[in-house]
This record gives sequence, C-alpha cells and structure tokens, in this order.
Amino acid sequence: MGAATIGRGRFCEGSMVRSKIALDPGERQELQRRTRAMTISVRDRQRAEIILLRADGLTQGQIASRLGVSRVTVNEWCRRFAVQRLAGLHDAPGRGRKPSLPAAAVRMVLEKAVTPPATLARWSCRTMAREAGISQASVQRLWAANDIKPHLSRTFKLSNDKQFEAKFWDVIGLYLDPPDKALVLCCDEKSQCQALERTQPGLPLGVGHVKTRTHDYIRHGTLTLFAALNYLDGKLISRIAKRHRHQEWLAFLKTIDRQAPAGLTLHLIADNYATHKHPTVRAWLARHPRFRMHFTPTSSSWLNLVERFFRDLTDFITEQSFASLGELADAIITFLAERNANARRYVWQAKGEDILRKISAAREQLTAVTVG
Repeated sequence: MGAATIGRGRFCEGSMVRSKIALDPGERQELQRRTRAMTISVRDRQRAEIILLRADGLTQGQIASRLGVSRVTVNEWCRRFAVQRLAGLHDAPGRGRKPSLPAAAVRMVLEKAVTPPATLARWSCRTMAREAGISQASVQRLWAANDIKPHLSRTFKLSNDKQFEAKFWDVIGLYLDPPDKALVLCCDEKSQCQALERTQPGLPLGVGHVKTRTHDYIRHGTLTLFAALNYLDGKLISRIAKRHRHQEWLAFLKTIDRQAPAGLTLHLIADNYATHKHPTVRAWLARHPRFRMHFTPTSSSWLNLVERFFRDLTDFITEQSFASLGELADAIITFLAERNANARRYVWQAKGEDILRKISAAREQLTAVTVG
C-alpha cells in the first residue's frame, strides 16, 4: 500500500502514516497550549508532542526515541489525527470509570465559571460547589481539567497603532538580527521612584515567621531613573534625575554618547513618550547621525526589554525603607553597579509570527466581546 497523504481527506484505516503532517495556525496553537498546560494529563500532552514533532518533519523513529514510546504508538496517533484532526487525540467514549457527577452539575460548573453572579467578583470553588451541589474538590478538578482559572487575571491592552506591524518588526528585527558595528540599546525612564520610609522597622525573616513591614510610610519625594540596556551584553548606561522632561532626556542621550564606544552606530529602542520626540531632542539627534531611533508601537512597552530590568529594580526598591532621596539614589546606584558587575542578558526568543498570530486572535475575541 502506498503512503497516504496527510490532510483532511480520507485514507485507509491502519495504514502507515509517512508524510509530514500539515497544521493550520489554530491547530498548532492548541497543540502548543496542551504541551505547556500544567493541568493536562501526561498522555494528552504526549499525544500533542507527537503531532507537533511530526509536523516539524521528524520521522516516527526519531519521535519514538525522543519521547520514549514505540513507533506503533506514534503511528497510531498520527493516523488518528490525520482522520479526525484534534478530536482524534481524545480517547474513545466508554473507556475508564463512568463519571460519578451529574451531567447537569458538570455543565453548570463549566458554563457559569465565566459569568459570576452580581454579588460576587468571581466564583470560588466553595461558592460554585454550593451552587452546583457538589464538593469543592470536584469543582477544582473540573476547572483544572478544563484550564479554567477564575482567580487569575492579567493586565491586557491591544495597541491601536496604525503602523503596529511595521514598528513591531522594526524592533523585533534588532533583537533577532542585531546589526554589525552597532549597539542595540533599550531605553526608557522609570519615573516616580518613591523614597518611602516605613514608620517602624520590620521584623526580619526567620524560622517560623515571615518578614514584615508596616502598611504606612512617609513620603520623601521621587526620582527618575533613565536607563539604556545594552541588548548584546546586558550592561546598563544610566542617569538619575529629579524630573523627566525633555531636558533630562537630552542630558541622558549625551551621557550615552559619551559612554558608548566611538565609531559604533547606536540603535535606541524607546516608546512614544512626548519627551523622546521634542523638537529640541529631534534637532540634537539630527546633529548626531550615529543615533538611530526605533519607536515601539503605542501601548506596547512589552517590546522594550529594559522594562524587564525595571521589574527587577522595582522588586528591590519596594522591599526597602528610605529616609531621604539621597538614600534612594545611593541604593539605586549600588544596585546598578552590582548589576553591571554581573551583567546578564535578556534574550528575545519569541517568534514574531507567533506573537502576531496571538494578537490577531485577541483582536477577534475582543471584537466578539464588544459586539456581543
């Protein structure tokens, strides 16, 4: 029997699957989700890995060796996927122990999880268990099996920049293929670094008790940290100022010009903050052609890797107590010196196509929610 063509067409039951599997974007995204999900069963994750590896061109023998299964197992799941697509990766009905929960209760737990009652911000296992008439453990298992997490949320906003994709690839291109004889500097300012003094000393971490700090504090003002993260080696060029106007940004650019090696082109990644585009700043940049500005799309600061460093700095600052702006500035300078002495790169690894595919899916869902 000849090799069957893998696709959405028909082919013979029990035949050997030898052709490469072709996945559409939705199928690949779902299979990748299954390989990363913490609540999915081992066998379901393994089946997803088999299909992804086959789609990437690995032979059945290579897949069997990598995953520690037989070639018969690999062929079986490739065959079922070719016929039924994603539905073929589920076990046939009737296998295993019969469900002990009423079907109506299961449907309620899954459907109502996304629509909390008016008197609650969200469902909990306890409140849903009372509503459905089953145990809290059953609710937890149902939610975990279906990857439903009512207790979690994340900050989310889609960019409305009309030139989003062009700016996106402009920035991503610097990460994926840094230019020769140049530095890629991820630049931004961290404003509102507050010098907060706790009203009482906190108790240190010890055996049997956690570290403490008071809920109230005295404010001693704020500072702004200007930072340029060198994408190639992870080191930082920085400047501390009391304000963050275009004058301070221009002074920071001059600091970069002095500290960056001569003869190198400087590619600066920055956001669309007004100070970065002030006429005085533009005039200075025109007189210093080695500076090349690359602006992220609006509402897309996640593209700028210096934001990852700012998160580390924020964690450090919020754990401290500062009696003055001078103490805060000294602490930041010490933190930066230690960071540069033991520099660590943040390496961009995500594929641009995958990010754009997720953004496109998010736009479709947001449109559906808005219209609905």
